[in-house]
Amino acid sequence: MDPSLPLPSHLDELRRRLIYSLVFFTCAFAGAFNYSSLLFKVLKRPISGTVEKLVFFSPTEALAVYLNISLTAALIVSMPFLLYQLWKFIEPAAGQSLKNSAFAFVGGATLSFSAGVLFSYFLLLPPAIKFLLGFAGPDLQPVISAQNYISFITWTVMGTGLVFEMPVLSYILTRLGIVNHRFLRSKYKFAVIAILVVAAILTPTSDIFNMMLFAAPMLVLYELSIWISRFSAAAPAAAPSVVITTGQVGNEKTAL
Repeated sequence: MDPSLPLPSHLDELRRRLIYSLVFFTCAFAGAFNYSSLLFKVLKRPISGTVEKLVFFSPTEALAVYLNISLTAALIVSMPFLLYQLWKFIEPAAGQSLKNSAFAFVGGATLSFSAGVLFSYFLLLPPAIKFLLGFAGPDLQPVISAQNYISFITWTVMGTGLVFEMPVLSYILTRLGIVNHRFLRSKYKFAVIAILVVAAILTPTSDIFNMMLFAAPMLVLYELSIWISRFSAAAPAAAPSVVITTGQVGNEKTAL
C-alpha cells in the first residue's frame, strides 16, 4: 500500500492480495477436509477419559462438525501465508522504520499464534473441561453434542492464538512510533479492565474459572508487550552534519 499511489491502485493491490489468500486458504481447506476424521480424534483428546462418545442431534450436524474442524485447521495452516500477504499490502505505508521486516513480522506473528494454540490445547482446555464437567456430580450423565464441543474447542483455540499476538502488535506499533513502553505502563489499570472484558467475551462459558484462565496469560502478555516495546523502540536518527561558513580568505572557506 504505497501512499503515493491513487485509490484505484490500492484497491487493485488489495484485491490481488485477497485472491492469493483465498486460493491458498481454499487449498488448505480441501487438504484439511480430507483429514477431518483424524483431526476430530485429535480435538477429542482434551475430553478423552471423561466423555468417551460425542453425539449429534440433527442430520446435518455431523457435516457441520467436520466443516468447522476443516475451516479451523485451514486457518491455522494458512496463517503464515495470510500474514505475509497482509504485510506486503501495508509494507509500503510502514516507512523506513519497518522496512525489510517481513520475516520478523510473519515469523513472530506465526510463532506467537502457534504458542497460543498450543497453550490453549495442552494447558488451558484439559483443566477447564475437567472443572466444568466436575459440576455434574453422580446424578448427572454428560451427553455432549459434537457440534457444541467442537465449537467450544475451536473458539477457545483460535481466541487464545489471537490473544498471543499482543507482543507482536506492541512491537509493530512501537516501531511505527504510535506507542511506547511508558504509555503502555501508564495505561496498565485500563488494560487490566479491558483484558477482563475481552476474557469474558472470549470465554465460551460464563464461569469465572474459565475467564481467569483466559485473563491470566493475557496479563502476562501485556507485561511482556511493555518490555518488548521498551527494547524495540526505534533508535533516534543521527543528527545531520551542519557546515557553517565562518569566514573567507581569498577563494577559500573555513567550515566547522
